[in-house]
Amino acid sequence: MTTLPENARLAVLIDADNTSAKRAAALLEEVTKYGSATVRRAYADWTNEHTAKWKKQLNQHAIQPIQQFAYTTGKNATDFALVIDAMDLLYAGQLDGFVLVSSDSDFTRLATRLRESGKTVLGMGERKTPQAFRAACNRFIYLDLLAEPATEDGDAAPPAQAGESSTEPPALRPLLTQAIESTSQDDGWSALGSVGNHLVQNDPSFDPRLYGQSKLSRLVEAETYVEVKAPEAGGGNVYWVRIKPSGKQAAKKTTTRKRTAKKSAARPATTSPAEAPAEPAKPKVTQRARSSARTR
Repeated sequence: MTTLPENARLAVLIDADNTSAKRAAALLEEVTKYGSATVRRAYADWTNEHTAKWKKQLNQHAIQPIQQFAYTTGKNATDFALVIDAMDLLYAGQLDGFVLVSSDSDFTRLATRLRESGKTVLGMGERKTPQAFRAACNRFIYLDLLAEPATEDGDAAPPAQAGESSTEPPALRPLLTQAIESTSQDDGWSALGSVGNHLVQNDPSFDPRLYGQSKLSRLVEAETYVEVKAPEAGGGNVYWVRIKPSGKQAAKKTTTRKRTAKKSAARPATTSPAEAPAEPAKPKVTQRARSSARTR
């Protein structure tokens, strides 16, 4: 769904003032699906007490802390430090993409600028993240959908399910229907990969986990209005999907076929001009025969 080369080199830039430390392990695990976290930096005023929980995570996951003092009240100097570093990394030209971890809309312009330079931008944040920042990323992932690290008793906290957040995901059926119909072939079937790309392009924050499924293939299989053709043995790994015709549409097609059949049966058989019997030719009357007739 997101265009990145194999073994892509990514810079993970974390707004630690705006992100919970308990998400560190889960977000880095998610990043491995897209590439290697070559650069790992977390930005905060580390003299502040609320960043104390980050210390263990920084050491455990080799995240470099970037200290930025708050020079004055009401101004977030940390954001500026992150932006400056991102631009320096961009001009160094050694990275394929950036992962911006924050729920702050102030990074919207940064995400847009990185995309304009041909870099893939992955955003990660909470459900409260403004739409502008989510839309500026190639892909946006909600942190609460990621499984938290295992606790001391060995049990891992499950990711949030649909409905657990104050922000409900958009209705699924209109999204899937539009995506399948927009990418379908003449026979109505559409490749699942094309459907997924269409969904993410329209909404970078689309994620099957928002609807309680880990993968898009499982999501479409659970929807009764979608017909799925799973890959056959030796026939590749492409899933095909299409929208099932509604009852009214199916009945209409059946009625139309019956009417057509009745009309064909009731129509009298016609003979083509080539098959029609030829009329007997009229005998030609010559001028001499006409003269003889007058004489008589």
